[in-house]
Amino acid sequence: MDIFRTKRAYRFIPLGAAATLLLWAFARFGVTDHSTYRPGPDQIEDFYPPPPPPHHFPPPFGGAHPPPGRPPPHVRPTTVWSERADAVKNAFLHAYRGYQEYAGSHDELLPVSDAYVDNFNGWRLTLVDSLDTMLIMGLHDEFRETIPTLANMTFALPKGKYAPFFETVIRYLGGLLSAYAISGEPILLTRADDLGFMLLPAFNTTYGLPMYAVNTVSGETRQGWTGSQILWAEALSCQMEYKYLAHLTGRQEYFDRVERIMDLMIEANVEDNQFATKWSVTTGRPSNDHFSVGAFADSAHEYLLKQWLLTAKSETKARDLYLRDVEAILGNLLYVTPNRNLLYVTDTFSSGPTHTFEHLSCFLPGLLALGAHTLPLAPRDRERHQWAAQGLAYTCWITYADHETRLGPDEMAMAHTPVDAEHPHAGCWAELVDAWEAKGRPGRVPPGLAEAPPRLEGDRDYRATKIDYMLRPETVESFYIMWRTTGDEVWRERGWAVFRAIEKEAKTKSGYASVASVEKSPARLKDEMPSFFTAETLKYLYLLFQDEDLILLDRWVFNTEAHPLPVFEWADWEKKRYGIS
Repeated sequence: MDIFRTKRAYRFIPLGAAATLLLWAFARFGVTDHSTYRPGPDQIEDFYPPPPPPHHFPPPFGGAHPPPGRPPPHVRPTTVWSERADAVKNAFLHAYRGYQEYAGSHDELLPVSDAYVDNFNGWRLTLVDSLDTMLIMGLHDEFRETIPTLANMTFALPKGKYAPFFETVIRYLGGLLSAYAISGEPILLTRADDLGFMLLPAFNTTYGLPMYAVNTVSGETRQGWTGSQILWAEALSCQMEYKYLAHLTGRQEYFDRVERIMDLMIEANVEDNQFATKWSVTTGRPSNDHFSVGAFADSAHEYLLKQWLLTAKSETKARDLYLRDVEAILGNLLYVTPNRNLLYVTDTFSSGPTHTFEHLSCFLPGLLALGAHTLPLAPRDRERHQWAAQGLAYTCWITYADHETRLGPDEMAMAHTPVDAEHPHAGCWAELVDAWEAKGRPGRVPPGLAEAPPRLEGDRDYRATKIDYMLRPETVESFYIMWRTTGDEVWRERGWAVFRAIEKEAKTKSGYASVASVEKSPARLKDEMPSFFTAETLKYLYLLFQDEDLILLDRWVFNTEAHPLPVFEWADWEKKRYGIS
């Protein structure tokens, strides 16, 4: 029988029409085809919408519309600085494509031999460390190509292999969380949660100080080269990542494990607020009398201020620790050289200062500038923080300008003034400033801030004791913060000089290599390209050359591997659950 000739069949005609209409509407309006859509740098929010802003905070990268008077992105004129930013982007692409070709399933590229090394767990470190750099630079195709790889990561280690806790947190966990915050890609949060949980056994010690390394499958831990001691940087450089992860997931153990370390620091009987570089995992107490902002402690100083900033200035415990800490730094670690009057930061033992100045310590001017920009300081204190930031940043710069390659050495022994009747302050910056102010501030320029010209030869007031340049980011990081907090374009020009030197001396056919000696050009190269080169050095240079402030300092906070995390507020239920007063 023909169905359309029966009365019963007519009942289905309206239903069929309605179903057809619904299917058409779903196909027309419910699915967006992104197959041919390629967003530019200014459309990052449109293509990768961020997760809902925490509470009342505005979305990242500003709003969807340009401010009044600013031309739309597609008609913005090309400037010298935009061309320089593009040059940095091209450098990143050169380094990343070389990594993909020769080391894509491994950790880091060996850019001289075109080989690879698995030195940090073998989980494609350079790829993970570079995710947010791709997003910030608008390299969406490159970012999208990483998603299948990331989705299949397990972070498993075979028996007998261990992940170094500190490096894994700041590079892998920080990289995943930052890329998630910018892109909103759910798999990144899933992988970050997996990794954060797998690293937790590192905290299973008597006082909660993390062990050096952990097996992510068995939970077994092991000591590092310091034995039963932990470096202060290792203990105090996990709070930002784990607190943000606690905020995203609601896992109380993430917060509790890292806050226990903060409580330990608050309760520690630290003489003159000089936090030691080594702490005993078994006693929870300092195990040496070494006070430094260098390799053993650097990022710990950062995370005191940055925890407070990341949690919308709500955790006063971290802020107060930073204020105690920075007072000790300014009073005990800053010195001025006798001839060129270069301001530098060193370290001290009970026997006194060593007058060693590390390239790693060149993060400090940026941190001081950020603190002066954000903290509720008294005018005199703010002024001193700003002076110290300016003088230290200049010295970091002059160590580059003084060398034939225009790159800075990794470590220097600084000239210093002996204590005698003629020099009662022995070059101590705090005492020199006090004396200068007592005299009425003659010359209006504080000690250590008069800029001396470069010296390619002759007495530089320092001697390079480690003459390599390891593609480190600390100097250009401080240039970026100085530029954003002062508006002085001299920091951008100095950053451009550093980038040109990297291009000239460190570039290979597959990437960029550390320089074995900064003393002679062309430089001898070392067969290594650390992941922080694409994660930090090139990122800070790109942001330094951007006319638009892509990462607003009041909305984002960089972890120590330059992974920006969004400022958030603890909700009332979080404060109650985590015991935040």
